[in-house]
Amino acid sequence: MDYSRFPKIELHLHLDCSLSYDVVRQLAPSVTEEEYRRSFVAPAKCTDLADYISRAVKGIELMQTREQLRLVTLDLFQQLEADNVIYAEIRFAPLQHLQGGLTAADVVRTVNDAVAEGISQTGVEARLLLCTLRHYTEAQSLETVGLVEQFSGTCVAGFDIAADEAGFPIDNHLSAFAYAKEKGIPCTAHAGEAKGPESVRETLENFHPLRIGHGVRSSEDERLLQLLKDKNIHLEVCPTSNVQTNVYPSIEDHTVDTLFRSGVSLGINTDARTISAVTLDSEYGRLHQIFGWTKAHFKKCNLEAIDHAFVNEETKARLRQVIEQAYR
Repeated sequence: MDYSRFPKIELHLHLDCSLSYDVVRQLAPSVTEEEYRRSFVAPAKCTDLADYISRAVKGIELMQTREQLRLVTLDLFQQLEADNVIYAEIRFAPLQHLQGGLTAADVVRTVNDAVAEGISQTGVEARLLLCTLRHYTEAQSLETVGLVEQFSGTCVAGFDIAADEAGFPIDNHLSAFAYAKEKGIPCTAHAGEAKGPESVRETLENFHPLRIGHGVRSSEDERLLQLLKDKNIHLEVCPTSNVQTNVYPSIEDHTVDTLFRSGVSLGINTDARTISAVTLDSEYGRLHQIFGWTKAHFKKCNLEAIDHAFVNEETKARLRQVIEQAYR
């Protein structure tokens, strides 16, 4: 089955991990294709999540000015359009882009403006999620969630926590997520990737997100699966990424099919289009080949993603109509 022509929804996508070679060459002409593959793209199997994340460093270095941020954002829109993505939520950590003298607000404003430009150019609908990182201080987390509030009413739609969950506890981020809850800011949170189901449970109890980034190790705890269903928590599943970060030995060992059959809400995502060297088209094809997934599986995943997207009901209705017609 060729899934390239089918419209798709993507809720878990890191901006700084998705630089194409074209935009890298534009920003740093001396970078060869060989160097790009060595520095920006991860091997099929990394040691762990921290090893995988290290591939983002070079991309972040090229995203320190207004023009760099704009070009990287527009480049991602070209990738989304080519992959027939009709709605995407793009996440990044603004505080990683201050080395060129921009303020955090400058960074968010620049990327937000570029997202609006990308929507206009490609017709791909998109929103932004601002990330705090596990190793950040309490002040940095509060500053990041404050930026989400500051840019309310723009393309900025929600708050996330990313980076190495196994290496850093939740303590520094409790205040930021409490603030988000108080202000009604939609939240997602990475969990159940580098750590087991206890990480998902801890995240649900303390951060109160509407979605979980990854969350695939929830399959190890039947009571947790029931909790996810009871609370209608959506899992942003990224199959190839989970194999690369050594969560699973191979795609055949991935729990995505088990999770789907359990009735938990989930969607399929790339996570990091460059680091994992994937598209949604390739992810769909892999799930079709390994688990026998059909149009019905992907239709359900896309509709679930729309239901849990951080966007208004009018936009959701429009997206649902496109998915329903295409997967009929």
